[in-house]
Amino acid sequence: MTQTAPISAAEASSAYATPEGTGYFASPSDLPFRAPDFTRISEYDYLPAFEQGMAIQKAEVRAIIDNPAPPTFGNTIVALEKSGRMLGRVSAVFFALTGSNTTDRLDEINKEISPKLSAHSDAILLDPDLFARVKVVYDARASMTMTVEDAKLLEETYADMVHAGALLTDAERERVKAINTQLSMLTTEFGQVLRDATNDQPLIVDTREELAGLSDADIRAAADLAAEQGMPGKYAIALQNTTQQPLLPALANRSVREALFMRSYTRADGTNPEYDTRMILAKIARLRAEKAAIFGKEDWASYTMYDRMAKVPATALSFMEQMVPALAATQRREAEMLNAAIRAEGGNFEVQPWDWYRYANKVKADRYDLDESAVMEYFQIDRVLEDGVFYMANRLYGLTFEKRDDIPVYHPDVSVYTVFEEDGSELGLFYFDPYQRESKRGGAWMSNFVDQSHLWGTKPVIYNVLNIPKAAEGEVQLVGFDDVNTMFHEFGHALHGLFADQKYESLSGTATARDFVEYPSQVHEMWATDPEVLQNYARHYRTGETIPMDMVEKIEAASRFNQGYDFGEVVEAALLDMKWAALSPQEAAAIDTPDKVTAFEERSLEELGLEIDLVPPRYRSTYFNHIFSSPAGYSAGYYSYLWTEMLDRDSREWFRENGGLTRANGQHYRDTVLSRGGTMDYFEMYENFAGRQPDVQPMLEARGLVSGDEAADSEASDGRLPPRSLGES
Repeated sequence: MTQTAPISAAEASSAYATPEGTGYFASPSDLPFRAPDFTRISEYDYLPAFEQGMAIQKAEVRAIIDNPAPPTFGNTIVALEKSGRMLGRVSAVFFALTGSNTTDRLDEINKEISPKLSAHSDAILLDPDLFARVKVVYDARASMTMTVEDAKLLEETYADMVHAGALLTDAERERVKAINTQLSMLTTEFGQVLRDATNDQPLIVDTREELAGLSDADIRAAADLAAEQGMPGKYAIALQNTTQQPLLPALANRSVREALFMRSYTRADGTNPEYDTRMILAKIARLRAEKAAIFGKEDWASYTMYDRMAKVPATALSFMEQMVPALAATQRREAEMLNAAIRAEGGNFEVQPWDWYRYANKVKADRYDLDESAVMEYFQIDRVLEDGVFYMANRLYGLTFEKRDDIPVYHPDVSVYTVFEEDGSELGLFYFDPYQRESKRGGAWMSNFVDQSHLWGTKPVIYNVLNIPKAAEGEVQLVGFDDVNTMFHEFGHALHGLFADQKYESLSGTATARDFVEYPSQVHEMWATDPEVLQNYARHYRTGETIPMDMVEKIEAASRFNQGYDFGEVVEAALLDMKWAALSPQEAAAIDTPDKVTAFEERSLEELGLEIDLVPPRYRSTYFNHIFSSPAGYSAGYYSYLWTEMLDRDSREWFRENGGLTRANGQHYRDTVLSRGGTMDYFEMYENFAGRQPDVQPMLEARGLVSGDEAADSEASDGRLPPRSLGES
């Protein structure tokens, strides 16, 4: 073990002389809940704050290392946890804005600061003298008296440093640092190129007639976007982040449908040479494989899944692969159904991806008598949030909400609410940013401006970001049921953050494993169609009539239809992610041209055994932001959406078996899951909630991949997951 060299009094004095920060981020905000004051922050504040924040944390860590007292939990582990406050404040605000309301200057800063932040993190995690002190405390843990949370913090601190490379040789650590810096730069570049590829390549249409089938509001929005881009008189359809595009089902013109789909599908694959992410992602894959090999792991997935609920790639792969045969059969069966619908209309073509949702919706409308546009008329965005999402939170958890206009926001579309406990005490602050704009990346997400921590006395400041197309000025803002579902989902994340009850920020709220964090958000989607909740928020925007329950029943029945595509595109994306993460260094190095990237993707998809020509993955490699736009992100982790759906669907069964939407059930879920953060084993956490290990059958039934009778027959043999089996290596 490395020993800390003795230091002189002068050196000790110098080591403890932590520099003082200046500027806005030097001290906590004086706004309620320490919320950021956007009226006092300019683009010129970020770089100096980052530089100062890193310098201060470096000095704080140096003081831990140079402390002449023997290492203890307090003077080493807690001291490390307490370091970096200024850096944390600026990072929370800066990266919120680069995701939701970026500018050219913020993008420039991001490119400059990302590799510096990576190097700064490495300098701490890979410092041998710091690790020596951590290891002294870790090795003595059996003789120490600690709380459960203290023990978890010690375990996580040690494991993270080992995972970062603390046990490597000096030469290996230096190579890992270089790789991390390169990955930081490349993943930032991937995200920025992809954002530009998505925002700068709308489909341009010459005439209104070509947009037949779209609503007047959609056509006006397309005309406005074209005018904004200097093409008055034309129409522009903006791309969204996924392969499929929301306006495809409505477009009657098949050639326009194909053009829109192909614009999405080829957005970053070099079809337009200005936007080509292939070599960026190839370099990312090569560096990840090399890094894994340095740690003695056969591939990136084996290296990066160390802290997941599933633990090892084989567990995640077997979980997904068991679904493939039934899913492939469903895809073929549904394609034949759609081809029959095309022929019945007089069409002389086979269904293609750009046709799929148009004809799936027609079959769905015929089978379930469901008109999607009529459904939207019951979902006005403000009512969905305040009378739906917030109502659910009140009935389950006793929460109330008060909208406020005294908290500065980063964009006029953002609204802010104080969240109150049942007893009237303040729980936290919630920001809601619903609309799509060019300065925002695609998708929907939740994060914190301020993390909950008893150590610091902070309450959570949470934000939800969505990408709902904004209605034209003067139009009522209606949303489709998918957007309704997303609002309940993202607020599930918000509740996970709001109910955090931890001493330490690094274990607080949503600081959980990648394949667990989506679970609490997904389970809250169930309340979007709960009869009591629906009665409160789903009212016709003109008449005020409550949504008819037979329409709700049709929505739920129809949700089991089209699983060949809806579920298939996610499974394919998750398996494609694992293909990239399973490359050896030699295999990754061989993918050294753009054409080889394309060939690898095509070969990988063909090997899945699914109907990929009809049902392409939700994301192609070239625009798979989840896995290539951050050094780790969801890489070898996109399966998490499927894994946590298993937990979600099984949890829904528990709620139904125990009375549904009740205050007692909400409190039980809060106590056993939502308030636990990352402080305990996830299988144990789930069993504390449900009284059993998770069962995969409710998910298969919900996805239409197995009938209830089949589930009953198979449950004894392969339905319920044996305790610990999925978490063992």
